[in-house]
Amino acid sequence: MKGDEIRSRFLKFMEGKGHLILPSASLVPQDDPSLLLIGAGMAPFKRYFTGQAKPPRHRIATSQKCVRTGDLENVGRTARHHTFFEMLGNFSFGDYFKSEAIPWAWEFLTEELGLPREKLWVSVYTDDDEAYEIWSKEIGVPAEHIVRLGKDTNFWEIGPGPCGPCSEIYIDLGPERGCGSATCGVGCDCDRYLEIWNLVFTQFDRDAEGNYTPLPKKNIDTGMGLERIASVLQGVPSNFDTDLLRPVIAAAENIAQVEYGRQTKTDVALKVIADHGRAIVYLIGDGVLPSNEGRGYVLRRLLRRAVRFGRLLGIAEPFLTRIAEAVVGVGRIGYPDLVEKEGYIKEVIAREEER
Repeated sequence: MKGDEIRSRFLKFMEGKGHLILPSASLVPQDDPSLLLIGAGMAPFKRYFTGQAKPPRHRIATSQKCVRTGDLENVGRTARHHTFFEMLGNFSFGDYFKSEAIPWAWEFLTEELGLPREKLWVSVYTDDDEAYEIWSKEIGVPAEHIVRLGKDTNFWEIGPGPCGPCSEIYIDLGPERGCGSATCGVGCDCDRYLEIWNLVFTQFDRDAEGNYTPLPKKNIDTGMGLERIASVLQGVPSNFDTDLLRPVIAAAENIAQVEYGRQTKTDVALKVIADHGRAIVYLIGDGVLPSNEGRGYVLRRLLRRAVRFGRLLGIAEPFLTRIAEAVVGVGRIGYPDLVEKEGYIKEVIAREEER
Protein backbone atom coordinates (compact mmCIF):
# COMPACT_ATOMS: atom_id res chain seq x y z
CA MET A 1 0.00 0.00 0.00
CA LYS A 2 1.61 3.23 -1.15
CA GLY A 3 1.95 6.31 1.02
CA ASP A 4 -0.68 8.27 -0.92
CA GLU A 5 -3.21 5.48 -0.45
CA ILE A 6 -2.51 5.18 3.28
CA ARG A 7 -3.05 8.92 3.73
CA SER A 8 -6.25 8.82 1.66
CA ARG A 9 -7.62 5.77 3.51
CA PHE A 10 -6.95 7.34 6.90
CA LEU A 11 -8.73 10.58 6.05
CA LYS A 12 -11.67 8.76 4.44
CA PHE A 13 -11.96 6.46 7.48
CA MET A 14 -12.02 9.40 9.88
CA GLU A 15 -14.48 11.27 7.69
CA GLY A 16 -16.75 8.25 8.09
CA LYS A 17 -16.47 8.72 11.86
CA GLY A 18 -17.80 12.27 11.61
CA HIS A 19 -14.51 14.18 11.34
CA LEU A 20 -14.04 17.33 9.30
CA ILE A 21 -11.07 16.71 7.00
CA LEU A 22 -8.80 19.74 6.81
CA PRO A 23 -5.75 20.20 4.58
CA SER A 24 -2.35 20.33 6.23
CA ALA A 25 -1.61 23.67 7.84
CA SER A 26 1.46 25.57 6.75
CA LEU A 27 4.76 24.68 8.39
CA VAL A 28 4.86 28.32 9.45
CA PRO A 29 2.70 28.68 12.61
CA GLN A 30 -0.19 31.11 12.40
CA ASP A 31 -0.78 33.43 15.38
CA ASP A 32 1.49 31.35 17.63
CA PRO A 33 4.77 33.09 18.47
CA SER A 34 5.71 30.24 20.83
CA LEU A 35 6.49 27.92 17.89
CA LEU A 36 9.21 28.28 15.28
CA LEU A 37 7.77 25.57 13.01
CA ILE A 38 4.86 23.12 13.11
CA GLY A 39 6.22 19.88 14.54
CA ALA A 40 3.07 17.88 15.40
CA GLY A 41 -0.42 17.31 14.09
CA MET A 42 -2.02 19.04 17.07
CA ALA A 43 0.15 22.18 16.89
CA PRO A 44 -2.18 24.15 14.57
CA PHE A 45 -5.08 23.42 16.95
CA LYS A 46 -3.56 24.54 20.26
CA ARG A 47 -6.14 27.31 20.71
CA TYR A 48 -8.96 24.78 20.28
CA PHE A 49 -7.50 22.53 22.96
CA THR A 50 -7.15 25.41 25.43
CA GLY A 51 -10.60 26.83 24.63
CA GLN A 52 -9.19 30.14 23.37
CA ALA A 53 -10.88 29.62 20.01
CA LYS A 54 -13.87 27.68 18.70
CA PRO A 55 -13.10 24.90 16.17
CA PRO A 56 -15.06 24.67 12.91
CA ARG A 57 -16.16 21.22 14.10
CA HIS A 58 -15.54 19.27 17.30
CA ARG A 59 -14.05 16.38 15.31
CA ILE A 60 -11.17 17.09 12.92
CA ALA A 61 -8.65 14.87 11.08
CA THR A 62 -5.57 15.84 9.07
CA SER A 63 -2.35 14.67 7.52
CA GLN A 64 -0.02 17.39 8.80
CA LYS A 65 3.36 18.39 7.41
CA CYS A 66 5.89 18.53 10.26
CA VAL A 67 9.50 19.65 10.68
CA ARG A 68 11.62 18.81 13.71
CA THR A 69 15.35 19.37 14.11
CA GLY A 70 15.92 18.03 17.63
CA ASP A 71 17.34 14.73 16.33
CA LEU A 72 19.34 16.14 13.44
CA GLU A 73 22.44 14.02 14.07
CA ASN A 74 20.35 10.82 14.05
CA VAL A 75 18.91 11.45 10.59
CA GLY A 76 20.23 8.86 8.16
CA ARG A 77 21.70 6.75 10.94
CA THR A 78 18.45 5.18 12.17
CA ALA A 79 15.44 3.67 10.44
CA ARG A 80 12.99 6.35 11.51
CA HIS A 81 14.47 9.77 12.37
CA HIS A 82 13.53 12.65 10.06
CA THR A 83 13.52 16.42 9.89
CA PHE A 84 10.42 16.42 7.65
CA PHE A 85 7.58 13.91 8.06
CA GLU A 86 3.80 13.66 7.82
CA MET A 87 1.63 12.97 10.85
CA LEU A 88 -1.82 11.43 10.47
CA GLY A 89 -4.07 12.51 13.30
CA ASN A 90 -7.65 12.67 14.54
CA PHE A 91 -8.71 15.22 17.14
CA SER A 92 -11.67 15.74 19.41
CA PHE A 93 -12.34 19.05 21.11
CA GLY A 94 -14.68 18.23 23.98
CA ASP A 95 -16.58 15.61 21.98
CA TYR A 96 -15.54 11.93 22.13
CA PHE A 97 -12.90 10.39 24.39
CA LYS A 98 -11.15 7.08 25.14
CA SER A 99 -14.10 4.77 24.49
CA GLU A 100 -14.26 6.01 20.88
CA ALA A 101 -10.60 6.85 20.10
CA ILE A 102 -9.23 3.44 21.12
CA PRO A 103 -11.68 1.23 19.14
CA TRP A 104 -11.35 3.45 16.06
CA ALA A 105 -7.55 3.19 16.10
CA TRP A 106 -7.77 -0.59 16.42
CA GLU A 107 -10.37 -0.83 13.66
CA PHE A 108 -8.28 1.26 11.27
CA LEU A 109 -5.08 -0.69 11.87
CA THR A 110 -6.54 -4.19 11.84
CA GLU A 111 -9.47 -3.91 9.43
CA GLU A 112 -8.60 -1.04 7.11
CA LEU A 113 -4.85 -1.70 6.92
CA GLY A 114 -4.96 -5.40 7.73
CA LEU A 115 -2.24 -5.49 10.38
CA PRO A 116 -2.11 -8.84 12.24
CA ARG A 117 -3.69 -8.50 15.68
CA GLU A 118 -1.27 -10.95 17.26
CA LYS A 119 1.70 -8.68 16.41
CA LEU A 120 0.20 -5.54 17.96
CA TRP A 121 1.05 -4.38 21.49
CA VAL A 122 -0.22 -1.39 23.44
CA SER A 123 1.10 0.70 26.30
CA VAL A 124 -0.97 2.65 28.82
CA TYR A 125 0.00 5.12 31.51
CA THR A 126 0.80 3.52 34.88
CA ASP A 127 -2.53 4.25 36.59
CA ASP A 128 -4.80 4.65 33.57
CA ASP A 129 -7.14 1.79 34.43
CA GLU A 130 -9.83 3.20 32.14
CA ALA A 131 -7.68 2.80 29.02
CA TYR A 132 -6.46 -0.61 30.21
CA GLU A 133 -10.03 -1.87 30.62
CA ILE A 134 -11.02 -0.68 27.13
CA TRP A 135 -8.03 -2.39 25.53
CA SER A 136 -8.51 -5.56 27.55
CA LYS A 137 -12.27 -6.04 27.78
CA GLU A 138 -13.67 -4.16 24.78
CA ILE A 139 -10.93 -4.71 22.20
CA GLY A 140 -9.75 -8.07 23.53
CA VAL A 141 -6.02 -7.40 23.56
CA PRO A 142 -4.37 -10.12 25.70
CA ALA A 143 -3.09 -8.91 29.07
CA GLU A 144 0.46 -9.92 28.14
CA HIS A 145 0.31 -7.49 25.19
CA ILE A 146 -0.68 -4.49 27.36
CA VAL A 147 2.21 -2.74 29.08
CA ARG A 148 1.95 -0.06 31.75
CA LEU A 149 4.64 2.62 31.36
CA GLY A 150 5.54 5.72 33.36
CA LYS A 151 5.35 9.45 32.96
CA ASP A 152 8.48 9.77 30.82
CA THR A 153 6.85 7.91 27.92
CA ASN A 154 3.10 7.77 28.52
CA PHE A 155 2.08 11.17 29.81
CA TRP A 156 1.94 14.11 27.41
CA GLU A 157 2.60 17.58 28.76
CA ILE A 158 4.62 20.66 27.85
CA GLY A 159 4.71 22.89 30.92
CA PRO A 160 1.48 24.40 32.27
CA GLY A 161 -1.73 23.83 30.32
CA PRO A 162 -3.81 20.94 28.93
CA CYS A 163 -2.15 17.54 29.32
CA GLY A 164 -2.92 13.90 29.97
CA PRO A 165 -1.95 10.24 29.76
CA CYS A 166 -1.45 8.51 26.45
CA SER A 167 -1.69 5.04 25.00
CA GLU A 168 0.73 3.95 22.30
CA ILE A 169 0.26 1.18 19.74
CA TYR A 170 3.29 -0.87 18.73
CA ILE A 171 3.93 -3.60 16.21
CA ASP A 172 6.38 -6.44 16.81
CA LEU A 173 8.64 -6.57 13.74
CA GLY A 174 10.25 -9.82 14.88
CA PRO A 175 13.36 -10.93 16.77
CA GLU A 176 15.55 -10.33 13.71
CA ARG A 177 14.94 -6.58 14.18
CA GLY A 178 15.68 -6.70 17.91
CA CYS A 179 18.70 -6.27 20.14
CA GLY A 180 18.74 -9.86 21.35
CA SER A 181 18.45 -8.89 25.00
CA ALA A 182 16.40 -11.13 27.28
CA THR A 183 14.62 -7.99 28.54
CA CYS A 184 13.76 -6.67 25.05
CA GLY A 185 10.14 -5.54 24.91
CA VAL A 186 7.87 -2.56 24.36
CA GLY A 187 9.85 0.55 25.21
CA CYS A 188 13.23 -0.93 24.23
CA ASP A 189 15.43 1.38 22.14
CA CYS A 190 15.97 -1.23 19.44
CA ASP A 191 13.84 -1.52 16.29
CA ARG A 192 11.84 -4.64 17.16
CA TYR A 193 8.81 -3.00 18.79
CA LEU A 194 7.95 -0.05 16.55
CA GLU A 195 5.59 2.60 17.91
CA ILE A 196 3.14 3.43 15.14
CA TRP A 197 0.35 5.46 16.79
CA ASN A 198 0.08 7.58 19.93
CA LEU A 199 -3.34 8.33 21.42
CA VAL A 200 -3.20 11.25 23.83
CA PHE A 201 -6.07 11.68 26.29
CA THR A 202 -6.00 15.37 27.17
CA GLN A 203 -8.02 15.36 30.40
CA PHE A 204 -6.11 17.58 32.86
CA ASP A 205 -5.05 21.20 33.17
CA ARG A 206 -1.67 21.60 34.84
CA ASP A 207 -0.89 24.84 36.68
CA ALA A 208 2.52 26.44 37.26
CA GLU A 209 2.89 24.65 40.61
CA GLY A 210 2.42 21.23 39.03
CA ASN A 211 -1.15 20.62 40.19
CA TYR A 212 -3.50 18.71 37.88
CA THR A 213 -7.16 19.68 37.63
CA PRO A 214 -9.61 17.65 35.50
CA LEU A 215 -10.71 19.58 32.42
CA PRO A 216 -14.45 20.24 32.10
CA LYS A 217 -14.19 19.09 28.46
CA LYS A 218 -11.81 16.27 27.63
CA ASN A 219 -9.95 16.16 24.33
CA ILE A 220 -8.31 13.60 22.03
CA ASP A 221 -5.06 14.17 20.14
CA THR A 222 -3.60 11.29 18.11
CA GLY A 223 -0.54 11.07 15.90
CA MET A 224 0.69 8.36 13.52
CA GLY A 225 3.77 8.89 11.35
CA LEU A 226 2.91 8.23 7.71
CA GLU A 227 6.47 7.12 6.93
CA ARG A 228 6.49 4.63 9.80
CA ILE A 229 3.20 2.97 8.96
CA ALA A 230 4.23 2.88 5.29
CA SER A 231 7.44 1.02 6.21
CA VAL A 232 5.36 -1.59 8.05
CA LEU A 233 2.82 -2.08 5.26
CA GLN A 234 5.48 -2.13 2.55
CA GLY A 235 7.61 -4.63 4.49
CA VAL A 236 10.82 -2.61 4.23
CA PRO A 237 13.55 -2.23 6.86
CA SER A 238 13.34 1.55 7.24
CA ASN A 239 11.25 4.61 6.42
CA PHE A 240 13.85 5.50 3.79
CA ASP A 241 12.98 2.37 1.80
CA THR A 242 9.32 3.34 1.38
CA ASP A 243 7.87 4.90 -1.75
CA LEU A 244 7.79 8.22 0.13
CA LEU A 245 11.60 8.49 0.24
CA ARG A 246 13.17 5.84 -1.99
CA PRO A 247 12.62 7.80 -5.27
CA VAL A 248 14.42 10.79 -3.75
CA ILE A 249 17.31 8.56 -2.72
CA ALA A 250 17.34 7.16 -6.28
CA ALA A 251 17.73 10.70 -7.64
CA ALA A 252 20.71 11.27 -5.33
CA GLU A 253 22.19 7.89 -6.39
CA ASN A 254 21.95 8.90 -10.02
CA ILE A 255 23.59 12.27 -9.46
CA ALA A 256 26.44 10.88 -7.35
CA GLN A 257 26.84 7.72 -9.40
CA VAL A 258 26.80 5.55 -6.27
CA GLU A 259 24.65 2.60 -5.22
CA TYR A 260 22.36 2.57 -2.21
CA GLY A 261 22.67 -0.41 0.12
CA ARG A 262 26.36 -1.12 -0.40
CA GLN A 263 28.21 1.01 2.18
CA THR A 264 26.95 2.50 5.45
CA LYS A 265 28.75 5.81 4.97
CA THR A 266 27.30 6.24 1.49
CA ASP A 267 23.83 5.23 2.66
CA VAL A 268 23.88 7.79 5.48
CA ALA A 269 24.76 10.56 3.02
CA LEU A 270 22.02 9.51 0.58
CA LYS A 271 19.43 9.37 3.37
CA VAL A 272 20.41 12.79 4.74
CA ILE A 273 20.15 14.33 1.25
CA ALA A 274 16.72 12.75 0.71
CA ASP A 275 15.41 13.74 4.14
CA HIS A 276 16.77 17.30 4.07
CA GLY A 277 15.66 17.66 0.46
CA ARG A 278 12.06 17.03 1.50
CA ALA A 279 12.29 19.53 4.36
CA ILE A 280 13.84 22.17 2.09
CA VAL A 281 11.15 21.83 -0.59
CA TYR A 282 8.22 21.96 1.83
CA LEU A 283 9.68 24.84 3.86
CA ILE A 284 10.24 26.99 0.77
CA GLY A 285 6.82 25.96 -0.53
CA ASP A 286 5.32 27.39 2.67
CA GLY A 287 7.12 30.70 2.24
CA VAL A 288 10.32 30.24 4.27
CA LEU A 289 13.45 31.83 2.78
CA PRO A 290 17.07 31.20 3.80
CA SER A 291 18.36 33.63 6.41
CA ASN A 292 20.59 33.79 9.47
CA GLU A 293 17.83 33.72 12.05
CA GLY A 294 14.64 31.92 13.02
CA ARG A 295 13.01 29.46 10.64
CA GLY A 296 15.06 30.90 7.77
CA TYR A 297 18.18 29.71 9.55
CA VAL A 298 16.68 26.23 9.93
CA LEU A 299 16.20 26.15 6.16
CA ARG A 300 19.70 27.49 5.45
CA ARG A 301 21.28 24.97 7.81
CA LEU A 302 19.41 22.03 6.28
CA LEU A 303 20.26 23.10 2.75
CA ARG A 304 23.95 23.56 3.48
CA ARG A 305 24.03 20.29 5.38
CA ALA A 306 22.56 18.51 2.34
CA VAL A 307 25.22 20.14 0.14
CA ARG A 308 27.96 18.99 2.52
CA PHE A 309 26.77 15.38 2.36
CA GLY A 310 26.66 15.73 -1.42
CA ARG A 311 30.32 16.75 -1.34
CA LEU A 312 31.09 13.65 0.73
CA LEU A 313 29.62 11.60 -2.12
CA GLY A 314 31.82 13.43 -4.62
CA ILE A 315 29.15 15.72 -6.06
CA ALA A 316 31.04 18.89 -7.01
CA GLU A 317 28.35 20.84 -8.89
CA PRO A 318 25.00 22.22 -7.63
CA PHE A 319 22.48 19.36 -7.49
CA LEU A 320 19.67 20.14 -5.08
CA THR A 321 17.23 21.38 -7.74
CA ARG A 322 17.25 17.84 -9.15
CA ILE A 323 16.55 16.48 -5.67
CA ALA A 324 13.68 18.98 -5.44
CA GLU A 325 12.20 17.62 -8.68
CA ALA A 326 12.12 14.13 -7.13
CA VAL A 327 10.51 15.46 -3.93
CA VAL A 328 7.79 17.23 -5.92
CA GLY A 329 7.24 14.07 -7.97
CA VAL A 330 6.58 12.04 -4.81
CA GLY A 331 4.42 14.71 -3.16
CA ARG A 332 2.35 15.85 -6.12
CA ILE A 333 -0.80 13.85 -5.20
CA GLY A 334 -0.94 14.79 -1.52
CA TYR A 335 0.33 18.34 -2.06
CA PRO A 336 -0.53 19.50 -5.60
CA ASP A 337 0.49 23.07 -4.70
CA LEU A 338 4.11 21.87 -4.88
CA VAL A 339 3.71 21.41 -8.63
CA GLU A 340 2.53 25.01 -9.01
CA LYS A 341 5.41 26.31 -6.88
CA GLU A 342 8.12 24.04 -8.28
CA GLY A 343 9.78 26.72 -10.41
CA TYR A 344 9.94 29.17 -7.50
CA ILE A 345 11.21 26.49 -5.08
CA LYS A 346 14.02 25.50 -7.46
CA GLU A 347 14.97 29.14 -8.00
CA VAL A 348 15.36 29.73 -4.24
CA ILE A 349 17.35 26.51 -3.84
CA ALA A 350 19.66 27.30 -6.79
CA ARG A 351 20.41 30.76 -5.49
CA GLU A 352 21.23 29.55 -1.97
CA GLU A 353 23.24 26.55 -3.17
CA GLU A 354 25.33 28.79 -5.42
CA ARG A 355 26.07 31.02 -2.43
